[in-house]
Amino acid sequence: MKDNPDRHTMFDGLLEESVKTHGHLCPGQVLGVRMSLLGLELIGITDPRGKDRKKLIAFVEIDRCGTDAVQTVTGCSLGKRSLKFVDHGKMAATFVNLETGKAVRIVAKEESRSRAKNYFPEIEDKYRCQLEAYKVMHDEELFQWNEVTVEIPEEDMPGRPLRRVQCEKCGEYVQDRRDVTVDGRLLCKACAQGGYYIVP
Repeated sequence: MKDNPDRHTMFDGLLEESVKTHGHLCPGQVLGVRMSLLGLELIGITDPRGKDRKKLIAFVEIDRCGTDAVQTVTGCSLGKRSLKFVDHGKMAATFVNLETGKAVRIVAKEESRSRAKNYFPEIEDKYRCQLEAYKVMHDEELFQWNEVTVEIPEEDMPGRPLRRVQCEKCGEYVQDRRDVTVDGRLLCKACAQGGYYIVP
């Protein structure tokens, strides 16, 4: 697929926005913006932060720089329940058009790191070299992508909570069917399976 010139005209402004959100410019920001623009184009979303905002869900697979770029470009967020974090530690994201069901998963190619030097051999700092190269490399050099099927449970969709129950052990409330039943008792996951925190 040839790179879309419309994406290139939007790129600089979106990268600048993303840098403001993230706090600094880095290769991950460039990759995240490029990945998002490609994903949106492939699933037919043209105005993700406007008229198409309720048609889009993005899944991100890493909690690093590129994820802030995905959020900036798509307008998806955890608070809107349109950004989903799947902790796989991969520079990858899946973009889903809720209206059509079309979804594409995009992964950054590892070899793009070493190929960056072919574009800017005069830049000795490898991170700066990658940053500049990622701006101009073709999509096919940077990414691998596939159409995928994503089944999103009703309780994971944006909108009002489907259910709100009280944990029978700690008394805290649990939304969106995140409760579990253990020996006939409704519990939050922390009480049932252990939490990430310890109460002294």
